[in-house]
Amino acid sequence: MATKKESKGPSMFETFQEFKETKDIDRTTLVSVLEESFRNVLAKMFGSDENFDVIVNPDKGDFEIHRNRVVVSDGEVKDENKEISLTDAQKIEPDYEVGEEVSEAVDFTKFGRRAILNLRQTLASKILELDHDALYQKYKDKVGTIVSGEVYQIWKREVLLMDDEGNELHLLKGDQIPSDGYHKGETVRAVVKEVSNENNNPRIMLSRTTPEFLKRLLEAEVPEIADGLIAIRRVARMPGERAKVAVESFDDRIDPVGACVGVKGSRVHGIVRELQNENIDVINYSSNTQLFIQRALSPAKVTSITLDEENHKAEVYLQPEEVSLAIGKGGMNIKLASMLTEHTIDVFRVVNEGENDEDIYLDEFSDEIDQWVIDAVKALGYDTAKEVLNAPRELLIEKADLEEETVDHLLEVLRAEFE
Repeated sequence: MATKKESKGPSMFETFQEFKETKDIDRTTLVSVLEESFRNVLAKMFGSDENFDVIVNPDKGDFEIHRNRVVVSDGEVKDENKEISLTDAQKIEPDYEVGEEVSEAVDFTKFGRRAILNLRQTLASKILELDHDALYQKYKDKVGTIVSGEVYQIWKREVLLMDDEGNELHLLKGDQIPSDGYHKGETVRAVVKEVSNENNNPRIMLSRTTPEFLKRLLEAEVPEIADGLIAIRRVARMPGERAKVAVESFDDRIDPVGACVGVKGSRVHGIVRELQNENIDVINYSSNTQLFIQRALSPAKVTSITLDEENHKAEVYLQPEEVSLAIGKGGMNIKLASMLTEHTIDVFRVVNEGENDEDIYLDEFSDEIDQWVIDAVKALGYDTAKEVLNAPRELLIEKADLEEETVDHLLEVLRAEFE
């Protein structure tokens, strides 16, 4: 049998060392990638790699390639890659006979610069695939958790962050708190909202506006939550403005609201600053829907509640002086209460003796509700505002069921801000 000879050259050694030192890949995977890369190049050069043995040692930069061919009679060679004539075989080893297998060392470096460049390109492509897959797997498991990134690039509709390994993280305009301001080089915290991997090209999307972000901030700040003594049941947010959080204690000795807020608000202050002074209301959760709605409408004091459980609706009756508290500025309090309790809440004023017997709905608070509509559209961002601006005025009035004054006010505000 032929003696196996080691085939290597300086350029190939450098290739191994480059990938070994710059890529954080375990040895087993790297050996597999190197072998597969060699086989891909061999298949292109010889038409098939089935009859080749490839042995690589990335630690030292050593590799061996052997081509196995069957000895056939002179003049009967049909496939030079898999067969060798008896005369050529006996030049390698005189005692070869027809039918035996010849294992011959292949000096890869003799195939020239093009073959080596082809190998390097194949290696680079496969390493990139591994990097992308590893990145996707890493962040796929982090969806819903908080990560930090350094601001690398700031655009009108997106901020590009870099994690500590140089991976790109995307924070779109709609996932930024409206009053957020970013400067290149500063560190930003956000929750991993979504990770896609289209065409093996991972895209990591972050958010600072989801309820999950506030929930994770509370979990990090309140030890009782991390220890499982307190549970966050519901979170509703209007990013940068106000939020409501419903919590429940599994230990009768622990006040869940007090534990989350801290002495003189010490635990919640840091979160408020992180969220650009977002006002956070913490309330006790209850499985009693009426009681839960009553707490969610705080600071307003509810007189009575009529529930429609099937349609998730609630009619709430209050004394006249409590109605504005229940609605809140721009309809914010009632909106958050509806989000938190997952019920559509309609607020009515209680008619006392001597007043008009008919229930008086919220006509007197139309200005606040109009502003709520405007704030909601603005919060959805540039793209939505552009669609609203391009929509016919009559369509907004009829299909969106808005008052003419509300539509005119809305268009005026959006033009001033987005055009």
